[in-house]
Order: sequence, then structure tokens, then C-alpha cells
Amino acid sequence: MTAAKPDSSPTILIVDDEPVVLAALQQTLERERFHVVACTSPTKALAMVAERDFAVIISDQRMPEMLGLDFLIESRRIRPLASRILITAVLSLPTIVDAINKGEIFRFVAKPWLREELIATVRNAVHRHELITQNQLLQAETQRLNEELTQANASLAARVKDLEQQRQHLDAANRELAASYEHSLELCRRILTTYDPILGGQAKALVEYAQHMTQSDLLDGAQKHALRAAAWLCDLGLIGVPREMLRAFRSKIDELTDRERAMLHNHPVYSQTLAALVDDAPGVGETIRAHHERYDGSGYPDGLAGDAIPWPARCLAVAVGYVESGLPKAAGIDLVLSQSGTAYDPEAVRLFLKVTNLAQLPRQVREITLHELEPGMVLANGIYSPHGLLLIGEGQELSPNMIAKIRIHNQATPINQRLLVRI
Repeated sequence: MTAAKPDSSPTILIVDDEPVVLAALQQTLERERFHVVACTSPTKALAMVAERDFAVIISDQRMPEMLGLDFLIESRRIRPLASRILITAVLSLPTIVDAINKGEIFRFVAKPWLREELIATVRNAVHRHELITQNQLLQAETQRLNEELTQANASLAARVKDLEQQRQHLDAANRELAASYEHSLELCRRILTTYDPILGGQAKALVEYAQHMTQSDLLDGAQKHALRAAAWLCDLGLIGVPREMLRAFRSKIDELTDRERAMLHNHPVYSQTLAALVDDAPGVGETIRAHHERYDGSGYPDGLAGDAIPWPARCLAVAVGYVESGLPKAAGIDLVLSQSGTAYDPEAVRLFLKVTNLAQLPRQVREITLHELEPGMVLANGIYSPHGLLLIGEGQELSPNMIAKIRIHNQATPINQRLLVRI
């Protein structure tokens, strides 16, 4: 038994009991740069197969210890991936074909073998072994990746389940928090009602009107929250004011002393402080503090004017003015309209009238805000400047240029009137 020095070439095992034939076969294959291991004993060859891997196993058929086919069948059990070639001088075609069909051998070579045929067969056998080996590695890698994917999917599913449970817990907590918040708002209104029924009734009306205004796109999410919360809480500071002073403030304001008037004018500040115990969002406190500021700057407590007054506070001021007037619907609307541009932001007045539907309009007419003007709208009333100058006449269809001019004029001199368009 002889062996060539190992190199990077595929290793081939050849088994033949005739040393001369074995040497010739080994030399032929080594000239083609194959790494060859030669053995004259099939029994020893099986021991070698058990110890190391071979790409190709070549065996003679007739040997004294065992037939070559039996040797190859046994080697297949040990090294199933190796390509097995049988060399035989006695051609028993049915037996060999059956062995090939069963996968026990890859090919057979007849003696005396032709060099070119032998080399081509061995190269095909090596190539087969490489393909099978690579395929097995790919299958193993695929299985490993599939297992990792399965584990990852299981981990992801568990994580998703955990996140879903957390979401459900968070939703439940948010619902409880929202319910607690609403309960706190209602409790504040009941406290107002207990202290002064008129205050409680006004708070209820303010909340209703504020809810209508929050449906408009003229307020963003934070502004909507500030407006609604402020409507509930804006009069909390009046709880500390004596009832007699409240009654005088409503009907006999001229009889109040400067000190009493100052106390009433500071109630938005007190309300802001108390409201923070229920809702500490900055926008809520700012809206409450500024809801009695006037558009012309003559309000209280800080004397803010125009756009310096937070937009939700300007909206709330209109509702507060309408509700606190205590007038019938039509008279209350007329009062609000008469103070548009002085006490109230004209656009806030238009928004209030639009969303509350307090004013009865003809069926084919609807109320809009200045921001909602669009080309193609037809005016149901003329648009005038505060000084009575006709800007656009009734029945005119609005163009982009007209709308631009209206908005430029409004920035310079606010347009105080209602805006009505035909449907």
C-alpha cells in the first residue's frame, strides 16, 4: 500500500489486489494531479474509509477478500457521498446496471481500461462528489438559516404579543386616565354650580360651544385641547369672589369699587393657577388667562391685543361674551357682531357663528370663515371695509385675485362682518 503526498486536489482511493495494475492506475491518475491513495486489501481499505473522507473510491471487481461490488456497497454505508467506480474484466451487465440504478456505484470501467475513458470517468466522479458535498453544505446552511428564522419568528411573535399586551394595558390606562380627566372636569363644573348655579350653567354652555369650534380645521390638536379644557375651567377663579360681588359684576358693575373690580379682573389668573391642578398643559393655562383679553387691547389681565392673544383664547372669548350676555339668541348674536374687531377677533366671531348655527340662514346660504374663501364661491352678501367701503359686491363669483385682495386688506384693516356664500 502506497500513498502520494497530500495536496489540495481531491483524494481518490483505489483498491486492487494486483500491485502492478494498482501502480499503473495510481500513476495514470497522479499525472492528472489527483491525490491518490492506493490499497491492495479491501478490508484495510474499509478501515481507511472509516478514518477519512474520499471524493472517489475505485475498486477492482475480482479480489480474494471480497468482490469489488461488495466492497463498494460497504463503503457506501460508511461514506455515502463518495463517488464509487467499479473496474471489471468480466462484464455482467444486468448486475452492474442494477448496482448503478440502486446508487451503489457511480460508473463502471471495463478492463482493459482506456486511459482517456478512465480519466473522464474519474473527473466526472470528482465533479459529482463536489456537487453533492456543496449541495449538502447548502442544505445544512439552509436548515441552519431556517432554524434561525424560525427562532427569530418565534422571538418576534413573542415580542409582538408582548407589545400587544403592553398596548392593551396602555390603552386601558389611557381610558382610565381619560375617564378620570373627564370626571375631574365635571367635578369642577359641579363645584361651580354648587357655588353659583349661573356659573355652572355658563360653564356647560361654554363647553358645548367649544366642542363645536374644536371640529374646525382652524385649530390644531393642541389648540383644540386647550380650547375645550379652558371652557370647563376658565371660571374656577370666581369661586373665591363673594356672591354679592358676582351679582354686581353681572348687573351693576358701576357700583363696584376699584379693589373689587381688580379682584374680578384677576380671576383669569386665579383660574389659571387652579386649572393647573387638573390640566397642566401650557396651552390650557395660557388660554384661560387670556380669555377676557380684548382684540383691541383693552381687556384684562395683561392688556394683550390682536394676534398676541392665543388663538384658542380668542375663540373662547367670543363664546364667553355670548354666554355671559344672558341675552336671547338674536340679541346675543347682534351684541357679538357689534363688538367684532374691538372686543373679539372677527375670524373667531365668524367661526363661532358658523359652527354653532345660532343664526338662522336661508336654505341656500352658508356661513364661512375668511380662511375658507375659495375661487368659484358666490357671495350672498357684500363685503365691506370697517369704514363702509364696498370691497366686493353681493352675487360676485370669487377669483383668486379677489381672495388675495380680501386677505391683504384684512391684514391691514380687519374685516369685521359675517361672510355668507351661496350653496
